[in-house]
Amino acid sequence: MLVVEKDMKHILGHSTTALDAAGAGLTAREIAQQPVVWPQIDALVSANRAALDAFLAPLLAGAGLRIVLTGAGTSAFLGECLAPAMLAKGWRAEAVPTTDIVSGPYQFLQTDVPTLLVSFARSGSSPESLAAVELADQLVKDVHHLVITCNADGELYRMAQARPNAYALLLPDATHDRGFAMTTSFTTMLLAAALAFGMLPPGAAAVPSAAGAALHATALPLLQSLVAQRFQRVVYLGSNELCGLAREAALKLLELTDGRVVALFDSPLGFRHGPKTIVDRDTLVVVLLSNAAQARRYDLDLLRELRNDGRAGRVLALSGQPMDEAGPDCLVLEAADTACDLALALPYIVFCQSFALLQSLAQGLRPDTPSVSGTVNRVVRGVTIYPVAGGQHVPRG
Repeated sequence: MLVVEKDMKHILGHSTTALDAAGAGLTAREIAQQPVVWPQIDALVSANRAALDAFLAPLLAGAGLRIVLTGAGTSAFLGECLAPAMLAKGWRAEAVPTTDIVSGPYQFLQTDVPTLLVSFARSGSSPESLAAVELADQLVKDVHHLVITCNADGELYRMAQARPNAYALLLPDATHDRGFAMTTSFTTMLLAAALAFGMLPPGAAAVPSAAGAALHATALPLLQSLVAQRFQRVVYLGSNELCGLAREAALKLLELTDGRVVALFDSPLGFRHGPKTIVDRDTLVVVLLSNAAQARRYDLDLLRELRNDGRAGRVLALSGQPMDEAGPDCLVLEAADTACDLALALPYIVFCQSFALLQSLAQGLRPDTPSVSGTVNRVVRGVTIYPVAGGQHVPRG
């Protein structure tokens, strides 16, 4: 099932035997395997290149195409990471969660605008994911679907295969996380989409894979020191593509600690406009530094400001480039100084996932099934999908 499970004896300072006994074995392996899996995604997209181009190229060449990046929860945050990079290529791209599309189809689907709906799904069985595809087919005159999913048995994958206006990219079974939290599935769907749309070139997985492997080998003392401080609040900050990543990092911590650690996200510039008031001695702030020169200036300004304020318990910087502010609370990734932010996002989130896992264990939780109440599930339940009531469109403006 997991491509590197047989080679693992210890993960993040724990034996795999102990992790299994603590209800953390699935999640730990799924976090640790990612640097090995990423090159497999690179190879998969290259193998499907001709078919992807045949599907995507005519759409991207068409006038007025709207790209809607969609999913629910973590899968929605993929769109938030990808949209800025797509906009930089001159495409009209928007990240719109399936949960918004289902509750407001007339607000978020535009009938007369040619649309490519890109659906991300780990299981492909969330009711909103299926409904969003149906609603787009129902309400948009010219619509196509690109489905990127990790589950060959998912309803979304089967649905896409049955539609002439759809293309489905199925990722290897190792990406279909069995633990509660999405880890490998998040990074591999992000990488697959970036490669499919040409925002990363073939072979681009090599740099984040090396950085991620080095991080696993060296970051444990830093992670352990952060966990030992028992922060009650953690804030993740990132610019542009990394703002969506900050949101995903915050969700991982909330999920794996069953809400016991308050986790927030923002952009470095946006954080000053009110949210900064949350910072106190029980707060860890993690700044995901951009490699893009313009954004990095602002990231570093806020990093210095937070450290000079002296209010936070700790202010940690993750960086792809060497920096003057390097020290015990600065983790510089190996050989990632020229990586674009989409590539940088992969090892960054591995660090954040690892921190969340260790925090979960420190809270006495079982990370593979962290919801003590059982009210939050791996695949969302209890969602009723209502039919669209015709004639209820209220124009905006």
